Amino acid sequence: VSRQLKEEIRRGFARLEDPLAGLLAMLESSSDWKGKGHSLGYCITTELQLWIKAHPAVPQSGTKLKKLQARVLGMLSQCPANLLDPLISIYQLHTADRNYLLEHVSHLYLQGNYKEAAMLSIKLKLQPDQDVEKMCTPLLLQDKANLVEEYVAEYPELQRKLLQTLDTWCEPSFNMRDITRPYQGLSKYKPEKFNRRVLSKLIFRLLERFNVDSALCPNVINQRHLRTLNYLFYKRFVEKTMTEENWADHIQSTVGENRWLQGHLVQSLLRHCDARGAARWAQHCQVPPEMLPQAVAEELQKLHIKDRVEEVTKVDNYEASKKKDYYQLPIPRENIHFLQTWEETLMCWEKVLQAGQVVGVDMEWKPSFGMVGKPHVALLQLALKDEVFLLDLSRLLEQAEAEGEKEKLPHFIQMLYSDAAIIKLGYGMSGDLSSLAATCSALKDTEKQMQGVVDLLAVDKQVDGLSPEHSHEERGVRQPEKGLSLLVQHVLGKPLDKTEQLSNWEKRPLREEQILYAASDAYCLLEIYERLCKDPESFGLGSDLTESLMGKQSKKPRAKKQLNKQEAPSPSGQEFQGPRTEPSGPPAPISPQEFSVVCDNMLQGLGRYLRCLGVDVRLLDNEDDHRKAAEIARQEGRVILTSGLPYQTLRSQVGEGRCFSVNCSQKAKEQALQVLKHFNVQVSLGDIFSRCQ
Repeated sequence: VSRQLKEEIRRGFARLEDPLAGLLAMLESSSDWKGKGHSLGYCITTELQLWIKAHPAVPQSGTKLKKLQARVLGMLSQCPANLLDPLISIYQLHTADRNYLLEHVSHLYLQGNYKEAAMLSIKLKLQPDQDVEKMCTPLLLQDKANLVEEYVAEYPELQRKLLQTLDTWCEPSFNMRDITRPYQGLSKYKPEKFNRRVLSKLIFRLLERFNVDSALCPNVINQRHLRTLNYLFYKRFVEKTMTEENWADHIQSTVGENRWLQGHLVQSLLRHCDARGAARWAQHCQVPPEMLPQAVAEELQKLHIKDRVEEVTKVDNYEASKKKDYYQLPIPRENIHFLQTWEETLMCWEKVLQAGQVVGVDMEWKPSFGMVGKPHVALLQLALKDEVFLLDLSRLLEQAEAEGEKEKLPHFIQMLYSDAAIIKLGYGMSGDLSSLAATCSALKDTEKQMQGVVDLLAVDKQVDGLSPEHSHEERGVRQPEKGLSLLVQHVLGKPLDKTEQLSNWEKRPLREEQILYAASDAYCLLEIYERLCKDPESFGLGSDLTESLMGKQSKKPRAKKQLNKQEAPSPSGQEFQGPRTEPSGPPAPISPQEFSVVCDNMLQGLGRYLRCLGVDVRLLDNEDDHRKAAEIARQEGRVILTSGLPYQTLRSQVGEGRCFSVNCSQKAKEQALQVLKHFNVQVSLGDIFSRCQ
């Protein structure tokens, strides 16, 4: 606003006998102020607000002010959001009779102006005197979850009430129509946005944002645990990529003493094992005998010591086959050090923080299985040529805090990452560092400060002949290798044994298998690096890459970008379109009902188009991390549809052919045709709109 206009406005106020009544008269007779942006009405209103501060005698009181307040309240529901605060301040609405304000908001609500009623309640801080369920329900039906969050933001008691209400709606026996029925004629009503899945997601977001105890929402927590339980059974009995001990750890921590989950555990055991096997696992997981079907209870009585003997023999045979098939640590077991005290850790830092040192770095955390919050790093692995250090991070941070020196450990970690004279090797460092920042806030800027790092995920994309399908042919029945395991197989000859990857890394003591897995994950980076540096040409790597491998890339500001997991270049330096290896023939035709996908964010248009054709689609929101697509794909057996650079990261986290890159320059219809053709999905007339409510 020009200075001249401001001066003219202020002179106008000075000439008015009653500036407050004058402003209202002007706003009431003009429609200009109702538009978006900074209208003339907005400029005049904000100038009056400033002018009043300079002339404290102007504000009124008593009957005259009450009349003005009544007039301004009638305008607030129509005025743009940027005028709410100035008008509330000028007419001192916070001092108005509270019952009168509540009555006015109630009138707005009854007229169906739910958004306006909520916004005015927030501005006037009326929430403690309102029914949180009544105020928030129509907002959720209009897909205004952000306004609901704002409504309860400053009131912990309302947050708890809202969460309890939402959790009640997620009860399996609850009828959602009881909620939606009174609002059938609601404007901007979005019933597709009001279901248990969306509500569950909202509940977890609110639990995390407001730091509320998740025990308040038993229904969504149980449902999430049940999905975890089903996923664990899939990993153990279908995919067969989890050891018994690892699986049992997770089953016990997931089910605990929850009777409802124990019932589901027994049902799943009977689906995947015979009665004897179900009895053995029921005993191991401490399921109360009265919950077992008769056949399983009888087997529980018959369990003998010979079962144990058979199991030990099986484990021995399994260990022998592992040595033959998988990468093995070339250093003796006594050179792997598990560190839990500061004194032990100091000896480690003395060896690690030396100029010219090459360090393989990896981290482990307990799988979240979709629960609230970012994972916290439980173990930090540092591998040198002759030994590996496993730092019990949670124990060391606890100890440092108890001694009043909580900055000690973060200081050493920052020294390591910021020292250009020490080469740090990782695989997908960006994800590791974001988890490290969630574990210890003092490390949140580590990624910005790091120098001398080589992310082998970026190198992985440039290595010739790296194909999960090739690996699958060689190894028959086992799952195709991917990610770091595939790189290890290609460069060192054998893949990593990933059966401990989804371990409970917070449980102490760690099992021997976990210790060996954690050490191998960090040490193999040293061997890959050494092999690639010695003979880059045989892996299709050029001399420019050799230079970057030797740690020089950290000095070039642009190369740092390459190290980000999300931004790894493809071998051609261009966007990757579809899987790298073409299948030998077209896949068998399937119907849209048999085809389920998860669409990465920014592909909502494609997702909606496919859903119209009868495809089972889940959509990521724009604020969701790309990695969430991989989590959903693994848990629900979906194909990931993505585009651009995230394809590089996501395809390494799911099976071959389970991630597809669409051309983001095309329209939704063209993208959908590309997807249907690639997966040989045959759409019939009956499929069109078959999923629409």
